[in-house]
Amino acid sequence: CLPANQERLSGGRLSTVQFHPSAQVILTAGLDRCVSLFQVDGIKNPKIQSIYLEGFPIHKACFSADGEQVIATGTHHKMFYVYDMMGGSIIPVHQVRGMEERFVRDFEVSPDGSLMLLTGTSGYLHLLSMKTKELISTMKANGRCTASAFTPDSSKIYTYSKEGEVFIWDVKSRKCLHKFEDEGSLGGKCIAVSRNNQYVACSSTSGVVNLYTTEVCLSEKNPKPVKAIMNLVTAATSVTFNPTTEILAVASKGADEAVKLV
Repeated sequence: CLPANQERLSGGRLSTVQFHPSAQVILTAGLDRCVSLFQVDGIKNPKIQSIYLEGFPIHKACFSADGEQVIATGTHHKMFYVYDMMGGSIIPVHQVRGMEERFVRDFEVSPDGSLMLLTGTSGYLHLLSMKTKELISTMKANGRCTASAFTPDSSKIYTYSKEGEVFIWDVKSRKCLHKFEDEGSLGGKCIAVSRNNQYVACSSTSGVVNLYTTEVCLSEKNPKPVKAIMNLVTAATSVTFNPTTEILAVASKGADEAVKLV
């Protein structure tokens, strides 16, 4: 296949690549302060448009669940941007009232499209309304949160701490339902929940990716993984399931071509 972004290669390292939830479109964003959209046809992959955000190297960009908005956070910024694709407008969100954070970087969008979860410092997790971008509630975990994931029905949130603990939150009550230790974890890196809600994958700084069934995650303090994937020797910085939960992709930024499909 041709490079997806061949009509506009990034001038800096890409921090995000994401397919549109319903259209044959791909989004790229990175340190060159640009969000670009391409039509993926495999022949030419024509560029649809690029949005330049001045003085704003992009840490993460993501489509909303309905695919009508793109949210982008910077590397060291308090604010974030919302790009409304229908109206063609770029809306800066300078300060979320009630949220005291020096900068906003990592976030997740709920699959049902109603919520946005911002990962703060010192274990604070901020739930925002996707519609208004206003703060609904704040939750607090022990230690520092390094990764979060919504369950497919948007009813629960899994957060992974730097200390290797996983907290499971109920979205409605905002209470912690359960927590467990990720076996052998030297430090949490990223977490993923499969689309059929059958598995949870936790990857740590050692490069080991543990695969659990959601059943044991919800009931045991020290669950045993169904499988420990040892193929990576550097920290696993990305884990994701394919839509049918038959393949798990694990990857590491720490080495060239460190991608495994399990």
